[in-house]
Amino acid sequence: MGRNTRKRRTPLATKAIAASAALALGGGGLIWANFYASAHESNNQTWGGNQTKAATAQVATISCPDVQQKLTNVPWRARQGVATELANLDKQVTEAYTRLASTRDAQAKDPSFVQNAIVGPLKQKRAATIDRIRIDIQRVGGRFNSALSQLAACTTQNANQTTAGGNSGGQQQNGGQQQNGGQQQNNGGQQQGNNGQQANNGGQAGDGPAAADFVDITKVAPNVQSKPNKTPNASTGTFTTRCGVNANQNHNSDNVIVAPGVTNGAHHVHDYVGNQKVNAFSSNQTFLQGGTSCQNRNDLSAYYWPVIREQDGTQEKDANADGGGKDLNVGKVLVAQQAQIKYVGSPASKVVAMPQFLRIITGDAKAFVNGPANANAHWSCTGFENRVQLTDKYPICPQGSNVVRSFAFQSCWDGQNIDSANHRTHVAFADPGSGVCPNGFKAIPQLTMRLVYNVPQPVVQADGTVKNAYAVDGFPEELHKPITDHDDFISVTTGGLANKIANCINQGQNCA
Repeated sequence: MGRNTRKRRTPLATKAIAASAALALGGGGLIWANFYASAHESNNQTWGGNQTKAATAQVATISCPDVQQKLTNVPWRARQGVATELANLDKQVTEAYTRLASTRDAQAKDPSFVQNAIVGPLKQKRAATIDRIRIDIQRVGGRFNSALSQLAACTTQNANQTTAGGNSGGQQQNGGQQQNGGQQQNNGGQQQGNNGQQANNGGQAGDGPAAADFVDITKVAPNVQSKPNKTPNASTGTFTTRCGVNANQNHNSDNVIVAPGVTNGAHHVHDYVGNQKVNAFSSNQTFLQGGTSCQNRNDLSAYYWPVIREQDGTQEKDANADGGGKDLNVGKVLVAQQAQIKYVGSPASKVVAMPQFLRIITGDAKAFVNGPANANAHWSCTGFENRVQLTDKYPICPQGSNVVRSFAFQSCWDGQNIDSANHRTHVAFADPGSGVCPNGFKAIPQLTMRLVYNVPQPVVQADGTVKNAYAVDGFPEELHKPITDHDDFISVTTGGLANKIANCINQGQNCA
């Protein structure tokens, strides 16, 4: 089903980008910014006073083709084996990045060290893993695209290099139409060098966030466009489910959708609300027995997202654990002040009930190296949400305002599948202008989420460091970039709740 799965969101996020670049407005399209990656500096770290430290190493990270996104036709009998091998690919990249981050002295002495000792061996490991994926697929009679074997090789990104993947002169097209709407300079970071290049900071663990990843939201031009006009057949109701903020600290670094059966498949820590028994080894039957944090006891759905950490030098309890410190996700885990979960309707049609066990991932945890095609991050501040949404910047909010992460999931379903091999092509976004679903897709209640955090106000200082930095957990090679924010969902309901949600929305009611 090779349909367009690019995100659609109203209000739509755009990005405050480097000082010389323009801000894109509206249409669901993203401008692909010049990112200046931070690097882990092994012998120049002094993490005191809540400050990130500038890194000087030239090679910042490793960029590998995302094999999973290319796998769209994996037979069901092969999916567990393929998922395990895809998780192995992620593990190999993470291990290679960790080696990259810890061998700066050797790299400085030997220009060929990275290629010979890190990237070359990584290619060999990936080639063997991709071949095992081929065997898994062909063993059950499936067809393997031989072009996938060409995805074994990885590249390195320098600190002053634009991000690989999706880079088209700093601008991204959406449906053939350029999305320009105004210009805004990013005053959130200290400029240095030519072309607006910004300081690269190492974060508490030396791999981000950077000064260039923050922007003063009061200096960003309004960029939120109006919603599509409603048709007479619109479904105008809402359904709110109250599931708490994960105050009980239900965490793990698994991802049962992408890496079932693999411990630490996410390489970063998730908050879980709703279903309380979600881990790598959960099954549909487990979900039905999992209990829920939601007030509506019929809502057993799993809602989970990567945690945010304050880069304050705190040794969190997972400082020496997978997903935490071992994967360079460090600092104090912040609990959201609010977690609002709401289902909304379609401006173009009625909705059908979500099928039981439907899985949806919105956003891309690897968007920094993959490019923005599947990015769906939205950052803002209370009091600014209707005016400014950011994709590749963490907002610096004014006093009295809190950081807001928001998500709007895909709202169109293919009517048949609860998941797909790449976890994307069974759902799609509606057209941003009309709200109409692609041909062959049905409108379903759109899951929206709004997470509010009270974080100390970051300060970008004259020396290029950031005091009071915060960052979202992620794969370490993604350098804790804000564009990698994402959210996961598994629909599990009892007592006819799925139909009640759809009926409430279709009847124009506001239910909770």
